[in-house]
Amino acid sequence: MEIDTTLPSVVAVRAHIPDDAFTAAGLGTLREGSGVVIGDKGLVLTIGYLITEAEEVWLTTHDNRVVAGHALAYDQETGFGLVQALGELGLPALELGDSSAATVGDPVVFADGAGRSVKAAIVGKQEFAGYWEYLLEEAIFIAPAHPSWGGAALLDAEGKLIGIGSLRLQMMQSGAVTDINMAVPIGLLRPILDDMLTTGRANRPPRPWLGVFSAESNGEVVVMSVSEGSPAQQAGLQRGDIISDVRDAEVDSLADFYRKVWTIGEAGAEVPMRIVRDGRESWLRVKSADRNSFLKRPSLQ
Repeated sequence: MEIDTTLPSVVAVRAHIPDDAFTAAGLGTLREGSGVVIGDKGLVLTIGYLITEAEEVWLTTHDNRVVAGHALAYDQETGFGLVQALGELGLPALELGDSSAATVGDPVVFADGAGRSVKAAIVGKQEFAGYWEYLLEEAIFIAPAHPSWGGAALLDAEGKLIGIGSLRLQMMQSGAVTDINMAVPIGLLRPILDDMLTTGRANRPPRPWLGVFSAESNGEVVVMSVSEGSPAQQAGLQRGDIISDVRDAEVDSLADFYRKVWTIGEAGAEVPMRIVRDGRESWLRVKSADRNSFLKRPSLQ
C-alpha cells in the first residue's frame, strides 16, 4: 500500500471555542485533531465535534505551515465538519473512495495530521449508536487503533479516502479486549456536500433533539445525564431514569430509542415517553428542539 504521496494532504486541526459555548463543558475549549483536504481551494473535511462553535480554527501542514481556517459547516446527523482554509495550503485534494465497497478484512491506513499512520484492517461494518443522540446505520471499525483518531483519514488500499475518524472504542476479540477506532463512512458525505458548502448544513429538516445522554444496559435505555437548559432537563428527565416507551411503543435498544423519537416529526415535535424512576412508572412529554439552535455560530476570522 503506497500512501506517501497521500499523507501530506492530511493536516492538523486546532480549534478554539468560547468559554460560554454550549459544548464547552463537554468537549472543551481547545480541541485538536486532524482534517483531510478534499477540495483544490483548501476545503478540509474533519469530524464536526472538533469545530463545533469554534471562534478560531488553525490548520497546520506537515512542513509546519500554519494557515487560518473558517468553520464552514457541521452536519449533526453524520458528524462531518468542513473547514475552509483562509490562506494557501498548496496541498492536493484526496480522492474520495467507495466506503460501501469496503469489507471486513480489507487493509486500510489510518493517518493523522501530524504525519503518523497506522496500518490496520477493517474489523467491522455495523450500526453504531452514540450516547449523544447519534446513530450511524453502518459505521466502519478498524484495528489496531490510532492514538490520534479525531478527524484522521481512513484510506483504502488505493490511497482513497473512505472514512473520517471519530472515536476510540474497545471490543472483545479472541477473548481479549482490543482497542479499535470508529470512522464515519465517506459515502455519507456525497449527498450532503453541496448543501454544506452553500448553506453550512444539510438541506433536510432537523431531527427532534432532547438533550439526553443515554446508555444501553441489559437491553434498557438508561439516562446518564441531561444537557443544561435542554428539552430533557425542562421536562424533568433525570439521571438514572429508564426510558421504557416512546409514544405507544416499547424501547428495546439505544438505536431503537433514537429511531422512535425521530419518526415523531421534525425538531419541535412533542415526544411522549414512559420512564421508570425508582421502580415507579410515569409519563413525560418532552418538547424537542433543534440542536443547532443551542450552538454559537462561527464568525469569520
